[in-house]
Amino acid sequence: MARQCVITGRRTRSGNKRSHAMNANKRTWGANLQKVRILVDGKPKRVYVSARALKSGKVERV
Repeated sequence: MARQCVITGRRTRSGNKRSHAMNANKRTWGANLQKVRILVDGKPKRVYVSARALKSGKVERV
């Protein structure tokens, strides 16, 4: 399974790296994902959660 936030759905994004001459090269931006233990369906589980979800209080660590 790909690395993706279980709360917000954030994952790796792709796009172009642009030079000064506007040459395009493919690159990726990785989401700031942390592997944490949270309650999923009442049971503690180790999953990937974005740092933004952790900071905003959308998820409670176990």
